[in-house]
Amino acid sequence: MPESVRRHYELYPYPDYPLLASVRRCDTYANNLDALWARFNGELPPDRLRRILIAGCGSFAPYPFALANPDSAITALDLSQKSLRRARLHCLLHGITHPEFVAGDLLDPLAAPGPFGFIDCYGVLHHLEDPLAGLTALEKRLGEGGILRVMVYSTYTRFEEDSIRRALRLLKVRSPEQVRQMVARARKGSRLREFFEQSQEVSSRSGLADALLHPLATSFKIDRFLGLVGESGLKPLIFAHRGALSDPGAEAARIRELEARRESPGNFVLYLGKDAKGGCGEGGSFRLNPCLAGELSRPHLTPLLIPGRLGEANPPIPRGERSFLRRFKKPVAATALLSEDLTRAKQYADKLFLLRCRS
Repeated sequence: MPESVRRHYELYPYPDYPLLASVRRCDTYANNLDALWARFNGELPPDRLRRILIAGCGSFAPYPFALANPDSAITALDLSQKSLRRARLHCLLHGITHPEFVAGDLLDPLAAPGPFGFIDCYGVLHHLEDPLAGLTALEKRLGEGGILRVMVYSTYTRFEEDSIRRALRLLKVRSPEQVRQMVARARKGSRLREFFEQSQEVSSRSGLADALLHPLATSFKIDRFLGLVGESGLKPLIFAHRGALSDPGAEAARIRELEARRESPGNFVLYLGKDAKGGCGEGGSFRLNPCLAGELSRPHLTPLLIPGRLGEANPPIPRGERSFLRRFKKPVAATALLSEDLTRAKQYADKLFLLRCRS
C-alpha cells in the first residue's frame, strides 16, 4: 500500500468515534464467527480456524469484533500506528484485552499470516494501487471453508464524492479546514454546498478527509468488481448491502440494471468463500447465536430492535418471539420442531439469529 495512504491515516485516524462509544453485544451478531461459519458451511469452525483477521482495522472495528467473539483469536492489522493505538485504547476502555494489534501492510505475507476462519476487509481494497493483489493476499490467508467480507466503493454511489475529490486535488486543497472554508464561501444550491448539507460522513474532520481528501480511492462498477473476485478464486456467497437479494447472481443482475440508469444500491458489501461447504439445508440442529443470549434474557417493555446486517431490516422481536428464540440456548434438533416452528427457525437462521449445523 502506498506511503501516502499510511500518512493519510496517521493524520486522520478513521473513524473517529468517541472512545466511550459502546455497542450492545446483540448488535454484533453478524460478526460472530460461529454464526457465519454455520451459515456458509453448515457446521461450527474447526479449532485451528477460530481466528479472525481485521485487515485494515482502523480505529474502531476491533472493539465490536472482540465483543462478538470473546473466545476467538483476533488479529487487528493496519498501516497506521495512530489508528492502532486508538483502537487498542477503545478496547481497553471497554474491558477488552484479547485482540492482537499488528502494524503492517496486508500485501506483506509475513504480516498476520494465516490461516484464518474469517477475514474482514471493509473499505480497504479500493485504497490499494492493485486491488486484485490485495484480494489475492487475503485469499491466501483463508483456511478451507474460510469467509471474507469486503466492502468496496460503488461508482454511482461515489459519483459526487469522486467529482469533488478530483476538483480539490486540482485546486491543491489538502486540509479539512481549507475545504470547510470553501464550503462557507460556496453559494447556496452549489454542488459543494448541497453535498455537505446532505452527507453525514463529512460532519467530522476524519470523515471529511476520508471522503474528499484521500490520496487513493477507486470506485467500481459491479462487473469490474466481480471480475476481481473471479480472478482471486473466491466465490460470492451473499451480498449484504441494503436491499440486496439473497442470491448473489440475482443481486448482480439487479445492480447491472441499476447501473444502466446510473444508479446504485450503495457501496458493495459482499461475503466471499474459499471452498465453503454450504449451509445445512435439511435436518441438523439449531442453536442460538451467542451474541443474542444476554439481551434475550433481559426484560423488555417494548419489542427488541436489532439492526439488520445482511441486506434487509430485521423486524421488531416481540415477547413471544424472544421466548421462541430462548428455546435454542441449547441445541434443538430440527426433527424435534413442529412444522411451523421449523419454518420460523429457518428464517432466524437466515438472519444469523440462529445457527443451523449438520451435527
